[in-house]
Amino acid sequence: MRRVLTGEQSVSALAAKYDMSFAAVQKHVAVLERAGLITKRRIGREALASGDVEAVRSVGAMLTEIEEVWRGRIARMDELFHTEEITDTSTEEN
Repeated sequence: MRRVLTGEQSVSALAAKYDMSFAAVQKHVAVLERAGLITKRRIGREALASGDVEAVRSVGAMLTEIEEVWRGRIARMDELFHTEEITDTSTEEN
């Protein structure tokens, strides 16, 4: 994603930088394209991929919202566990 967000890259150039097969890189690119995070166009035999910055920002914002929800839930669980520990300690003392 970082490489195609900074500028258009050929899929073959992307594949050359990773320790995986060309077919595996093509599959990754296809998944990102279906997700709307990148676009792909052809020039002759070469497939060029570029990142959609706005789509990535949108996903980032959504993930931030989800993270905030889960952090709140975890904080509430911590409070409940702490309350139970205090209750258990008080009960044991009596």
